[in-house]
Amino acid sequence: MINKPGRSLAILAVLFSSAAMANIDEIVTVATRAEADLQQVIGSVSVVDEEALELVSHAHVQQALSRVAGVNLHRGNGQEYLPAVRSPVLTGAGGCGGFLMQEDGIPLRAAGFCNINELFEANTEIAQRIEVLRGTGTVLHGSNAMHGVVNIVTPEISEQSSLGLEVGANDYGRVKFKSGTETLGIAASFTRDGGFRDESGFDQQKMSLRHRYKTDDLQIDSGLTVTNLNQETAGFIEGLDAYKDNSLVKQNLNPEAYRDVRSARAWSRISKSEQNYQLIVTPYIRYSQMDFLQHFLPGDPLEENGQKSLGVQVGYYRTLVQGINVIAGFDAEITDAYLEQSQDGPTMGSAFLQETIPQGQHYDYSVDASMAAPFMHLDWTVNDQLSLSGGLRFETMRYDYSNKMLTGRTKADGTACGRGGCRYSRPASGKNEFNNWSSNLGAQLRMSDSHSAFIRLARGFRAPQATELYRLQRAQQITDLDSESIDSLEIGVKGNTDYLSYKLAAYHMEKDHVIFRDSSFFNVSDGETEHRGVELELDYEINDQWALGLSATQARHTYRNSTLLGGVDIRDNDIDTAPRHFGSVRLAFKPSDRQSLELEWQSMGSYYLNPENLYSYEGHNLLHLRAGWAVSESMRLYANISNLTDRQYAERADYTTFSQQRYFPGTPRTAQVGIQFSW
Repeated sequence: MINKPGRSLAILAVLFSSAAMANIDEIVTVATRAEADLQQVIGSVSVVDEEALELVSHAHVQQALSRVAGVNLHRGNGQEYLPAVRSPVLTGAGGCGGFLMQEDGIPLRAAGFCNINELFEANTEIAQRIEVLRGTGTVLHGSNAMHGVVNIVTPEISEQSSLGLEVGANDYGRVKFKSGTETLGIAASFTRDGGFRDESGFDQQKMSLRHRYKTDDLQIDSGLTVTNLNQETAGFIEGLDAYKDNSLVKQNLNPEAYRDVRSARAWSRISKSEQNYQLIVTPYIRYSQMDFLQHFLPGDPLEENGQKSLGVQVGYYRTLVQGINVIAGFDAEITDAYLEQSQDGPTMGSAFLQETIPQGQHYDYSVDASMAAPFMHLDWTVNDQLSLSGGLRFETMRYDYSNKMLTGRTKADGTACGRGGCRYSRPASGKNEFNNWSSNLGAQLRMSDSHSAFIRLARGFRAPQATELYRLQRAQQITDLDSESIDSLEIGVKGNTDYLSYKLAAYHMEKDHVIFRDSSFFNVSDGETEHRGVELELDYEINDQWALGLSATQARHTYRNSTLLGGVDIRDNDIDTAPRHFGSVRLAFKPSDRQSLELEWQSMGSYYLNPENLYSYEGHNLLHLRAGWAVSESMRLYANISNLTDRQYAERADYTTFSQQRYFPGTPRTAQVGIQFSW
C-alpha cells in the first residue's frame, strides 16, 4: 500500500494516460447471455450497478447512462430520447438500428422494427443493473449490435421487500415497490410527471415478475415485463438560441401532440447443466403497440404501429478440453407487424405543403418477418497470461410486405396531388431477404493478477428497417437497399488496486452502406462514415470518506462519402449531433455508513447541427447534487437536485431548412425527494 502522496501521484498518472474503470468480481451477461466475470470479458463492458441506480433514482434513463463513457442520450420531451453509443446521435427511421437494446438478454423489439425510444419499454427505473457493451457486439447479438448493446437486468428474486415514495417539482410523483418469496419476485414503478413545459406531462406504469424453479441439474428462470406510457408531448422551440429565452422555454407549440405506448414481454430461460456442459434454451414472446402524433411533420399525421413476436434463443456451452470453451447456438423469431399513418385535417403552411400532403390515409401496410441465425463462439485460455476468443454468425432475415392501400404516389382515393405529386409513396406488395455474416476476434494479456490489456476486432451489421423499405416518399417506388456493415478495431487496458479501478479503450470503426434519405428524398444505402475515439472510466477511492468517479469520451465521427448538400461536399465533415467530447465527473462524500453525498459535473461539448457544418450548438456544463441518509435499518431518505445552478441549456439542438435552429430546452433546476421503507 502506498502513502497518500503516492496515491495522488498515481491518480494523476492514470488521468494523464487516459485510463478507465473496471470492477473486480463483477458478473455480467451482456456478452455471452450467461454469467461471466467482467474482468474476463474481452472488450469494453460497463455496468451501472444497483447502488448507483438507487443513488441517481433516475426519472429518465439518460440520467443513469450518463455515468457510462461513450454513451450520449439526448433527451426529448417526457420519456423520449435519441441514442448514441460510440456514435453520433442517430435519427431517422433506421437510426435505432445502430444499437441493440435488451432486457434480460431479450431484444426489446424485433431487429427490423426497432424504435428510437425503445428503452422506455424496459423497466430501467427499478432494474438490478444496466449493462452496456460499448462498440460492435459479439456473434451472440446479430443485427443492430453495431455501435453498442444495452441490457437491462430486472431484479433477482429476493424475499426482502421495499417501498419507495418520491415527490418533486412539476407535480412529479413516483411509487416503487419490490417484494418476493423464495421462488417469485415482483418489481413495479408508477410515475406521474406534470412536465415543466405547458401540457407536457406523462403517466407511466411498469411491472416485472420473476419466477424460479430449480432441481439438481435443471433451472428454469421466467420473467414477464409489462409497461404503459401515456405522454403529452412538447415539441421543439424555434429560433437561434431560443433555449435562452425564458418566454419560450416553457411553451409548447404542439399541445395536440401525444404518445401512447404499451408493451409486454415474457420469457423462460431453461438451463440444464452437467459436469462439462450447459444447455440454455430461452423461448420468448413479446408485444408492443404505439400511437403517436407526429408533431414534427407538416399536417401532424397520426402513426399507429404494432408488433407481435415469437422467438427462441438456444445456447450450448461446453468445455472441449482444459482451457478451451465453446458456445454454439441458434436464434430464431417470427414477427407480425403493421403500420398506419393518417391525417385528420388539412395541411397548414405553404401552398406547396398544402398541395403535396393530403388529408386522409397515407400508409397502411403489414409485414410478416422471420429471422434465423446459427452462431459459434470459442474461448481459449492459452496460459495464465494469454486468452483468445473468436466467433462467427450467419443471419438471414426475410420480410413479406403487404400494402393495403393503392400503390403509388396518390391520395387514398387514387387522385393525384398537385405540385408534382404527393409526398408519401406506397410501394407494391413484395418480399425482401437479407443475409449477413458477423464475426469477432479478440486477445487479452494479463500483465498481473489485477491488470490486463486487450485487442478486439469485430464486424457487425444491421438489415434495413421495415420503415426504410416500405415507407417511401416522392418519386421513389421501390428500394434497393443493402444491409449496413461496420468493421471495428479496439485496444484497451483495464485493472484495479485496493483504491483504484480503471478501464481505457481506443477504437476505430468504419461503416459502409449507410442508409439515409438523399436530396431527392430517396432511401439509399451508399453512405460511408468513420468513427474514432478514446474512452476513460475510472473510480478512485481517495480515503475512507471521499471517492472520485470519472467517465470521459473524446471522439470524432465523420462522413467518408462525397455528397453535395447545399453546394457543400460533406466528405470529412463531422456528422451532425456528434460532440467531440462529453462526460461526467462525480465526487462522493460518505461521512458515515449511513450518509452519502454526491456532486456530479456533467459536460457536453459543442456539436454541429447539419452535415454541412454551418451551424452549431455551443455545448453546456451542468451540476447535479444527490444525498442519502439511512435513518434506520428499515428507512432511508434521499434527495436529488438536477441542474443545481439553474443553467439555460438545450437537451437537443437541431437545424432544418424550414425552421432553422430549433431546440428541446433543458429542464430548469428541479428537486426530488424520496423515502424508502424496507422489511
